[in-house]
Amino acid sequence: MIIPELPAFLTALGGEDYKGFIISLFTLTAGLSRPFSGKLTDKVGRIPVMLFGAAVCFALGFVYPLVTSIFGFFALRLVHGFSTGFKPTGTVAYVADIVPVNKRGEAMGIAGFAGTLGMAIGPAIGSEITLQFSLDAMFYVSSALAISSVIILAGMKETLEKPEKFKLNHLRISKDEVFDKSAIPPALVMFLTVFSFGIILTVIPDFSVHLGMKNKGTFFTVFTLASLLVRIVAGKISDKFGREPVLITATSLYAVGLFTIGFATSQMMFFSGALIYGLGVGMNSPTIFAWTADLSLEKNRGKAMATTFIGLEAGIMMGAILSGWVFDNNPENFPMTFGMGVLTALTALTYLLIRKRKKSLNLANG
Repeated sequence: MIIPELPAFLTALGGEDYKGFIISLFTLTAGLSRPFSGKLTDKVGRIPVMLFGAAVCFALGFVYPLVTSIFGFFALRLVHGFSTGFKPTGTVAYVADIVPVNKRGEAMGIAGFAGTLGMAIGPAIGSEITLQFSLDAMFYVSSALAISSVIILAGMKETLEKPEKFKLNHLRISKDEVFDKSAIPPALVMFLTVFSFGIILTVIPDFSVHLGMKNKGTFFTVFTLASLLVRIVAGKISDKFGREPVLITATSLYAVGLFTIGFATSQMMFFSGALIYGLGVGMNSPTIFAWTADLSLEKNRGKAMATTFIGLEAGIMMGAILSGWVFDNNPENFPMTFGMGVLTALTALTYLLIRKRKKSLNLANG
């Protein structure tokens, strides 16, 4: 809801030149908090971790309207990152707990469908509330939705066997608790693919205005609706034919979609790129998290999911920072800015093709 309006909000505070940090600081905190959320998910339980993340969203919706300085805005973005650092980590571990292995991709697709539906509806509604009422009203509505999530979570049953009571030493993270080595391949693919999402979140609001659109959330609605079309189906296909073949198709769609967006000179071309990109996103996300669950031990599932999320946060953060710098508030730089996303998507594609070839050679050599 709030993302499409944040660049204008920051500009009103006098921070037009710092748009790249809107997303990057948020994801920095989210990434730094992942080892903690992963450990707490495996020790204290899935539900408490999810509750904390949702509660942060609820509280901060009331704080945004009070911000009057650039420093205050970015301090708030840092704190807000904890919501993303905790809620999804607990969620994907919870989903992996309650489904059989041969349904894992489909289940991640269903969970992703729900989240994507919110992402599809949220930006357009957020922009419309801002247009019809005010920016403050939009922040308050976001808080109301977050508390609804808290209420639902409070009624759910914990899936972690023998959860521990929270202790301060749970916040002490040793070196071997930061990453799960088994999750490095999916985390790498996640980093390379969501790099482009940092570009999308940072630059698309300005691109929308450049093409004459009043509602800056429409692009987000188009690409997330497109991702909804394939999420569950892609998860099922990955259950049957493997994770990597689905990811190869997804990364190819990423590259084509980003190229189309970067060179868009009309709204039709702009939304065509959004559609293709959305199909790639819909195939990519549930498959990567199912792949992470496949590779990890059950006792380390929270840490493994957190590792993949670190890849996600690092990718979005780098994409946001570099795109803000390359774009430099100049529409002539749109092709170059989105070209960075094309390059990282093709790198992910190359990595997956090499893994597939090595696997085929190993099977051939018996």
